[in-house]
Parts: sequence; C-alpha cells; structure tokens
Amino acid sequence: MVAIMVVSWWTYLLGAVPLLCLAFWHAADAWYRAAFFLKHGGKKDSNGVRRRLPPGHMGLPFLGETISLLWYFKRARRPDEFIGAKRRAYGGEKVGMYRTHLFGSPTVVVCAPAANKFVFQAGSDTFGVRWPVPELLGLNAIGIVEGGNHTRLRGVILGAINRPSSLRTIAAVVQPGILAALNSWADVGTIIASHEAKKVMFTNICKMFVSMEPSPLTVKIEQWFTGLVAGLRALPLDFPGTAVHGALKCRRKLTAVFKEELEARKYTSKKYDDVMNGFMEMEDEQGKKLSDDEVVDNIISAVVAGYESTATAIMWAMYHLSKSPTALAKLREENLEMSKIKGDSYFITHDDIPKIKYTAKVVEETIRMANIASMMPRVAKRDVEYGGYTIPEGWRVLVMVRSLHTDPNYYPDPLTFNPDRWSEPAKPGTYQVFGGGYRICPGNMLAKLQLTIMLHHLSICYEWDLLNPNAEIDYLPHPKPVDGAAMAFRKLATK
Repeated sequence: MVAIMVVSWWTYLLGAVPLLCLAFWHAADAWYRAAFFLKHGGKKDSNGVRRRLPPGHMGLPFLGETISLLWYFKRARRPDEFIGAKRRAYGGEKVGMYRTHLFGSPTVVVCAPAANKFVFQAGSDTFGVRWPVPELLGLNAIGIVEGGNHTRLRGVILGAINRPSSLRTIAAVVQPGILAALNSWADVGTIIASHEAKKVMFTNICKMFVSMEPSPLTVKIEQWFTGLVAGLRALPLDFPGTAVHGALKCRRKLTAVFKEELEARKYTSKKYDDVMNGFMEMEDEQGKKLSDDEVVDNIISAVVAGYESTATAIMWAMYHLSKSPTALAKLREENLEMSKIKGDSYFITHDDIPKIKYTAKVVEETIRMANIASMMPRVAKRDVEYGGYTIPEGWRVLVMVRSLHTDPNYYPDPLTFNPDRWSEPAKPGTYQVFGGGYRICPGNMLAKLQLTIMLHHLSICYEWDLLNPNAEIDYLPHPKPVDGAAMAFRKLATK
C-alpha cells in the first residue's frame, strides 16, 4: 500500500513539474497579452484590422529572453541565431518584427529592410532615444535632444565635421601621427591591433577635435573617456563602487577640461582649425551659434561615438585582409600606384580618395562585416502601427541591423570577406551600418576617411600576420577577437 502511494505521489509530481514549468514560461507572455487586450481588445487600426502584438514570446518572468540573447552572443558565439530562431518560430522572413523582453523592458526586435527603414525614418514624435543615464553623454548632446533642437544641432555638426573643407583639413592633420604610430608598431614587431588602433584613433581625435598633442593631460583624458564608456554599458545604478558612479566622475572631469579649453579660446588671437572651433563658429539657419554647454556636450559625445568605433573598424580591416591575400594584393597594388603618382609625398588628400576605388570597396566590406553597432535602440512614444501589428507605447524597439548585413538573401556568402561584392550597390535598405533617417550617424564620412587613410599607409609600407587566426570572437559590446587581434607587424620587405 505504501509503495502504491509513493508511486502515485511521484507520478503526480513528475506530471505537475512540467506543467508548472510550462505555466511559468508562459506567465510573462500572458501578462503582456492580457494588458494589451485590456487596452485594445476589439479595437481596429487605421486599416480596419484588429490590433495585435507582433508575433513572438516574452520569455521568462522578469528576465525575459535576455539570457537567450546573451547565450547566442557571448556563449554560443552565434549572434545571428537569435533572430534566426525567431524567424523559424514566428513567421519567416516576411514578418520583420518580433516581441520579446530584453534587459528589463518589453521590446520589439525589428530586423527587415522595410521595417528598419520605417523605424529610422519615423518622426521624433513616434520613436525616441532613451539613454539610461543621459547625463553621461550630456543633456545637450545630439544623441539626446530631439525635435527642432536635434535638427539644429545636426546641421551645425555636419557643417563642422562632414563638409569637404573640414575633411580636407582632417586628412592633412592626422597623417603624421598615423605614420609615427605605424613605424612604432613595426619597431615593436608584435601588437594587439585593437589596443594600438584605439591609441592611434584617440591621438587623432584629440588633434582633430581640440588641437591637443599627446601629453600627460591627453593620457588622463583617454582614461576618463574609458571610464565614461564603461558607465554607458552598465546597469544604471549610481552609488559608490558602480560603473555609472565612476563614469559620472569621469564625465565631470572631461566637462571641466573642455570648458577650460573653450574659455581660453575666447580670449586669444590664435586661430584654430579643428572641430571645437567649428562648433564655436558655425551658425544655424537663424544665425544662432551653439552655447558653451552645447559645444562641450557635443565634443564629448562625438569622441564617445567616434574613436572606439573607428578603431574597431581598423582592427577588423587588418584582421580580414590578413586572411584574404587576394584582396590585400589588390589593395596594395592600387595604393602603391597612388603612391607613385604622389611622388615623394607619403600623404594622400581628401581629393585623392575618390581615385582609389578598390580601397573604397574594402572600406564598405569591412564596415558591413564588422557590425560595430549591431543593435540600435529606440522607444515608442505612442502606439505605433506597422505591418498589421501594434507596437505599444513605452515599449523599446531594437533595430537589429546586423541581421541585414549577414543575411544571404542580401549578401551571398555573407560571412566571407569579399570587397568585390561592392562592384554593385547593395540592395535598397539592406546596408544600414550608420543607422538611417534623421538620426543617421553624422560622422559617417569622417569614419570612412580615417579608415581609408589608414588602409593606404598600411598597404604601401607594411605587412602583418595574425598570431591566432582561429581566435574566437566576442560579440558584445562590440565584436572583436578574444585576443584583440594579436599580430606580427613589420615593414614591407619590398619598400
């Protein structure tokens, strides 16, 4: 009798556990579907279709699918499978958006050309940008402000950074430092490309933005920027010992340094030809100049956005070229020919760049494969209708641009480095490395310029080999080999 009771209890228990797990798994999804029904049940959208959430699943209570995303990106190192799994489960390629719960927020992941374009090009009254700690970038920074203020700032920044005259100046200013750095790499012989590229780009940024030469102060500035960026990637907890607390301290120090530089410039006759001067002198359409706070906030946010991402692109260019001897040979041939045309000058100008067409293809392919900003966050400011679905007000929208750049429907053999694919333009809407719409990266031309200049000097004077060509890749926060792309680096034997 006792044995029968024990068996019965075990039967009930084994039967109940799967049911409890199933109920737990569906609890969060049921909660959000119920909340949506209470607000919209029976209502129809502007096309007369009953409102519904995008397909998908909210995952576990509280945690959502954050663990799943981190597993694909960090543990399995197959980041494209996160979206691939959703496509297989919830409607294939045509749906283009899926509901989920990530990093504490209900989220719609957008991952199709038309859907991405819709989010990027919608007005600021539809989708906004919500930073966990906006003070880190600055309340007057272009990445924070919206509406008319954003339009005004964008016009000024584009004028100071991306106009041809600015790019010509930048091309001349950065090359001596690049040549000195590359010579030092060759003298050492072995480098960690990700670290060395960051040093070069930070030196360039200091010179381009505030005319600062390397010094003990710029060393401190780099340390403060490193602390600031760490806070942008951390949980928004501000108390002693947290990354955000340290980042806010770094931010205050950076603000003090750049405000002091700005004030000094007001009382000197010295002429500066750099980005800070451009921000100070440029006027908007109404003839109004930026305030001091706007200048400082946008200098800091431009450095945050620019130097690490460009350095990462340089590292990936070297990485892929070391594995692609045919592409490297074509790059070298084209740039050696340009070098012969230039004669004794090692420098190329902004006007030379359109002539090195294969180099431009290498740049585009590098940026496509690097996917430095693979996910671009937005937030719905109101209920938004798209494709027969409703994105609820307050939900985050994660534009997964990586999913386009690694999709074989748009790029045959997408994980193979092939600059020749850029002999033809990408299919419309499938190349979104700099985002899109009114928030497209204002420094996109500057990033391409710096990468092109670096490739020119690398290809005509140096050669390199990966020490660990099969190193695994970390995909968060930015993709890079786990060893930072360790390389043997030397001067080109034929030079």
